[in-house]
Amino acid sequence: MNSVDFLQWVRGPAFDAAVVIFVLGVIFRLFGILMLGKKPDLAEPRGGEWGPGLRTVLSRSLPDRGTFRREPVTVVAGYVFHIGFFITLFLSAPHIELFHAWFGLRWPALPTPLVDASAVITLLALVFLLAYRLANPVRRFLSGFEDYFVWGVTLLPVLTGYLAYHHLRLPYHALLALHILAVELLLVAFPFTHLMHTFTLFVARWYNGAASGRRGVVS
Repeated sequence: MNSVDFLQWVRGPAFDAAVVIFVLGVIFRLFGILMLGKKPDLAEPRGGEWGPGLRTVLSRSLPDRGTFRREPVTVVAGYVFHIGFFITLFLSAPHIELFHAWFGLRWPALPTPLVDASAVITLLALVFLLAYRLANPVRRFLSGFEDYFVWGVTLLPVLTGYLAYHHLRLPYHALLALHILAVELLLVAFPFTHLMHTFTLFVARWYNGAASGRRGVVS
C-alpha cells in the first residue's frame, strides 16, 4: 500500500469507523451517567436551581485564587493549551471547510499565521505540561498510563497537522494520512478516557451548583 492508497483508506473506511465508535461511545457514556438517576431530595427547597447552577458553571471555569497562587504556571499553561487547541481546531480555514462539507455550517476563519502560531503555542504548552508532570514527584506518582496516553493522542493531531501544512519531513500525502489517522485515534479514545470530560464537565458543574442552590448554599 503506497501513501496515496493509505490516504484513501484513512479518509474512507477508517474515518467512518472512528466516527461511529466516537458517536456510539459518547452516547453510551452519557446514557450510563443518566441511568445513575438522581436521589429524591425530600428536604424543603431553600432556593432555586437554574441560577446557582449557571453561576457555578461560570465561577468554576475560572481558577480560584488558592489554586492560582499554588500553581500559577500550570493554570496558565492549561488555559493556553485549551484555547490554542480550540483555535487550531475550529478557526482554521481548512477545518472550517471540512465542517461545512459535513454539516453545512461555515464561520469566519482566523488568518493562517495566527492559527499557525496557535498550533505552535499549543504544542509548546503540551510539552511543558508533560515536563512539569514528570518533574513533580507527586504528579508523577499520581499519573497513570491513561494520563500519558491522553496527552499523546491530544498532541499527535496538532503535531501531524502542523507538519502536513508545512510539508515537513515526509511527502504531503503521507503526512496528511498520518494527520487524519491521529484524529481518528483521538475520536476512538475520546469516549473511553478522561477526554470525555469535554461533554460532562459543564453538566457536572451545573448539577453541583443547582444542588447547592436548592439547599440555600453558595457553591
